[in-house]
Amino acid sequence: MHLTTTISISLVLFLVGLECVLLLSAHSLLHRVKEDVAMTVIMPQDADSTAFSRMDMLLSVVPYCSSYRFISREEALNEHIRYLGEDPTEFLGYNPLSDSYEIHLKDGYVHPDSMKIIADNLKQLPYVSQVMYQKDLLEILNHNFNDLSLLLLSIALILLLISEALIINTIRLQIYSKRFIIRTMDLVGATSWMIKRPFVSRNVLMGVVASLISLVVLAGAVYYVQIRMGIVLFPWTWQNLCLIAGVVVLFSVVLTLFTSLIVCGRYIRMKEDTIYSI
Repeated sequence: MHLTTTISISLVLFLVGLECVLLLSAHSLLHRVKEDVAMTVIMPQDADSTAFSRMDMLLSVVPYCSSYRFISREEALNEHIRYLGEDPTEFLGYNPLSDSYEIHLKDGYVHPDSMKIIADNLKQLPYVSQVMYQKDLLEILNHNFNDLSLLLLSIALILLLISEALIINTIRLQIYSKRFIIRTMDLVGATSWMIKRPFVSRNVLMGVVASLISLVVLAGAVYYVQIRMGIVLFPWTWQNLCLIAGVVVLFSVVLTLFTSLIVCGRYIRMKEDTIYSI
């Protein structure tokens, strides 16, 4: 009975850990996509080295800049020729493109309102000619990110409720088989806590063991997907690993603890004529 209960709880806890992996993977994907959104700052044609130095210094200290890249006029011309197949210098006689900076913002600043404020502030600088970013694309991404986050949270909540119901039913069945022992202990004068303590401690221990089993299986599955298959789900940092392990262990301990207390209390309070008719 204990082995069956432990295995059943570990399978359900694997589902809980899988929910955490999916949420972290979605957050990591959204983070990467947002940081790929770029803002282009075009410098004046007559910009000197002082203007570039001031721009480099500004981008190195502002809180919204994740990374930036300087694109010279010659590099911009080569990219223009490579992508469009036309050389504007052949019919203009000069390079019409300007030096520019490609700025990638941090995740928290990739929002239509935030980027508008940043663009307006940069436009006020005397050594900046123009600031461009894809406003329409940003609004579409932000709208889709909100819908995706709501969908993932809804799915996680549903799976969490299912997992909770399965663990509660598993523990109820395990304690149900001992209902006559509980009744006997109550008849001989044992206190409520004396009756509950062995069931609570045993079930909490089973929950911890089941959580460790589920974490080992989950780690093997994630390792196979990320290392063997080359699909990056989320960064393997200590923060993420401790977060998943903490959620699974805490969920198992809290749920087994309170479920054992509630179910044991129910059988303790149950009348003798109804304990046979369950």
